[in-house]
Amino acid sequence: MADRLTQLQDCLDQLATQFYASLRYVTTHHPVPNLSNHQRAPSPSPANVTTSGEQATTNNNPGHNDPPASPSYRPDSPITFAAAAGELARDLVQKQKQIEALIDSLPGLEKSEEDQVRRIQELDRELKDMEEERKGVVEERERLLDRVENVIVKVRRV
Repeated sequence: MADRLTQLQDCLDQLATQFYASLRYVTTHHPVPNLSNHQRAPSPSPANVTTSGEQATTNNNPGHNDPPASPSYRPDSPITFAAAAGELARDLVQKQKQIEALIDSLPGLEKSEEDQVRRIQELDRELKDMEEERKGVVEERERLLDRVENVIVKVRRV
């Protein structure tokens, strides 16, 4: 099992993926709004603006309702879209709660900074003591290895 920080990073990656998937779904499946009562604003393109700065007349069709130009646009019914958007929102909230639970389970959040510094210093002293002990064991191993080699050499001579 991964440590808590790795789990937290994985959850954040999953949350980012869920955000992307949610935005992608909303972008590609939103129902087309009815613009029949509203006139479309002309798009700011060179054909719509004259050199004197006056707005050129365009052939706006007030009742014309074009879906976005994206070939991947597949609108869902408003009921299906609302249900799917609600499910995506619940998934995002659930993932956020999972992330908050992991953050709350991280050690040291309930301790003051002074306590944490004191604990780090204590662990540093323990580490130095263990390093000294390790060096002593390594030196003893080297001495024993030399003694064994000497014994082997004496046995070969005999």
